Amino acid sequence: MSGDVLQVLAAGLASGSVRVVDLSQTLSPETVVIGLPEPFAPSAPFSIETLSRYDDKGPAWYWNNIALGEHTGTHFDAPIHWITGQGLPDNATDTIPAQKLMAPACVLNFTAECVVDPGFLLTVPHVEAWEAAHGRIPAGAWVLLRSGWSKRTGADFLNFGETGPQSPGPDVSCVRFLVEERDVAGFGTETVGTDAGAAHSFDPPFPCHGMMHGAGKFGLASLANLDQLPPTGAILITPPLKIAGGSGSPCRVLALIAG
Repeated sequence: MSGDVLQVLAAGLASGSVRVVDLSQTLSPETVVIGLPEPFAPSAPFSIETLSRYDDKGPAWYWNNIALGEHTGTHFDAPIHWITGQGLPDNATDTIPAQKLMAPACVLNFTAECVVDPGFLLTVPHVEAWEAAHGRIPAGAWVLLRSGWSKRTGADFLNFGETGPQSPGPDVSCVRFLVEERDVAGFGTETVGTDAGAAHSFDPPFPCHGMMHGAGKFGLASLANLDQLPPTGAILITPPLKIAGGSGSPCRVLALIAG
């Protein structure tokens, strides 16, 4: 039976009845990196250096050196990324079981709300209203907040204001609900990080990082093309680089959907 399932999948990919959607932003020196105030250590911007390009340094080959922080561009957050997940087993990018790197996705579309309110907070009533229309979020599924934020570039992507960054994300009760009541695989966003821009002022602060990673769950940030996914039915493929003890890594996130 399992072989038949894989053959059907392979046939669907070949015919286009199963479509692959790239949910990743392109990495480049222009990729926006989250900024932290002093005295916290900043993440280095993405940089690329050509080693050779069919020239005297390498007449038949082209390759580059790259340098970047683990949490640059579209990236995966492992539980060890946050202090709450530091003592968990299999909490780093090299030890997370591969089986957990493929999971169904629930896409919650609040783009219109985020246009009106860039600091939009996803709440439990929002999730419950979505479930009333699309069904209960299954255990082990990704919850992805579709906000339209990936259309922003440059300074508009971080969207700093007088009170700090303003960007959408879940409130404290919503994160707790998704972790404790729905047992999700993790939370994904189109913004630079999984928490709302104002999450530094929440109680507790940064709940998506603290609660999700403390429960052994994952994060995805700077996603793109969520408008190409249905509310349910997509399967996400999310393997980070297998960095020894890695807290996360850039990731080419892919979604499989019925074409």
